[in-house]
Amino acid sequence: MAGWFELSNSSDGQFRFVLKAGNAETILTSELYKQKASAQNGIASVQANSGLDERYERKVAKNGKPYFNLKAANHQIIGNSQMYSSDASCENGINSVKTNGSTTTIKDLT
Repeated sequence: MAGWFELSNSSDGQFRFVLKAGNAETILTSELYKQKASAQNGIASVQANSGLDERYERKVAKNGKPYFNLKAANHQIIGNSQMYSSDASCENGINSVKTNGSTTTIKDLT
């Protein structure tokens, strides 16, 4: 099963989206947006940039766990991953975003 985006409201009324893999695991989480249209633009940016390896910024958290950010061409962060237990699992997460990020399926939960 292919992945999808879920667009939802946060507790303070702002908007966010997540990218889910086919197994329903969240693989990318956006920042909060004040406007729904801005969150929708963020989804379009993931769709456009997720296939490009140079858009992934691999990082290590203070606790030593790897994670990644997906960035747009202007270097702004579009979304970030969870913390992973190993570099290999982080790379698997990136590959999952590359595979699922171009999906046009959007579940609007707002």
